[in-house]
Amino acid sequence: MKTQLLANVLLPFIFSQQTVHAEMEFIHPGTINSKANLDFIKKQIKDNKKPWVTEFHRLKISTLLSRTPHVLATINSQNNQESSNMRDDAIAAYSLALMWIITDKDIYAKRAILFFNAWAGFKGFTSGSDQDKLQAGWTGSVFANAAELMRSYQGWSQGQVSNFKLMFTKAFYPQLIAASSWNGNVDLTQIDALISIAVFNDDEEAFNMAIIRLAQRNPAYFYLTSDGQRGASVKGDGGNVEQFWSNPTQWVNGLNQETCRDNGHHSQYALASALHVAEVAWNQGVDIYSEYQIRYTEAMELLAKQLLSNDFFTCKNNQASKNYFNTWEVGFNHYHNRKGVKLPYTQKLIKQNIRTKSLRTSWNIVYETLTHANLTRP
Repeated sequence: MKTQLLANVLLPFIFSQQTVHAEMEFIHPGTINSKANLDFIKKQIKDNKKPWVTEFHRLKISTLLSRTPHVLATINSQNNQESSNMRDDAIAAYSLALMWIITDKDIYAKRAILFFNAWAGFKGFTSGSDQDKLQAGWTGSVFANAAELMRSYQGWSQGQVSNFKLMFTKAFYPQLIAASSWNGNVDLTQIDALISIAVFNDDEEAFNMAIIRLAQRNPAYFYLTSDGQRGASVKGDGGNVEQFWSNPTQWVNGLNQETCRDNGHHSQYALASALHVAEVAWNQGVDIYSEYQIRYTEAMELLAKQLLSNDFFTCKNNQASKNYFNTWEVGFNHYHNRKGVKLPYTQKLIKQNIRTKSLRTSWNIVYETLTHANLTRP
């Protein structure tokens, strides 16, 4: 992996919609999925191995595979119908792209391309609030992951690919380059989309910006006792870190800024996004996993332990969220399967709850057991 890490170089980022920097040699496919990982899961499915074949059959019967695009020129992200339509179109495109990769059946590729070409004319988000930033993060990462899988498909012309790249630049970047001042899961979701789009767009500047943003957000979201008595301050906390972190009763390793907000719900979204960014960087030869190993593994283990025990002992309200998302496989695969780190609570949660009960599609968390369970070491 590349040793140069820009995450610690907090330099001003000058963004231009007119200039795409491609000095970095991007690896494709290389957002959340790499070619080696995709080849591995294809073989497991062909050999009828679990959990991959089970997850593939979940995907194969999804109604999203027969969905038609529901495109609007603009999206009011505070309109539930409009935002949900965009979400489902993005997930449908990614689902179809995965089906094409796994089965090599042209019908899935053609249907995926319908979504990209339909959304290529999208102009932008209009609610005028940070909900636009969240919506752009949620859907931008999934659209980018889908498009990255399809970029080698000969039926998607270079002109059409360029149109989709330009749409990202004009419609999504304006909502992603300025960090949300809401809870940290929003910024992390923005960063997830920014780095994924950067890879698809071959945009080195946006890629570096995402890594820098992650370095700024991490200590303000994932707490270690070595940070000091309280979490790091960040724009949007109102100068009251305790209140911004929902007044935890204990500051322990792995606590996150939203642990006590809703006891595991938004924490899973934030954790997923942070781990997505690390995985995308890893697939591009940049190892930020190592720098944040303690911070991320402590966060994973504490949250898993609290969800398993239904005891959020760090919070006044100690009852765990009842929601389980398909969040955990990416980080567990890297730290446990690639690096050999023991994560007993995370492992138990995955086996007991995530693979049996979790929602497989929820905004930017999509089929992660299928794509990242038990991947072989590089």
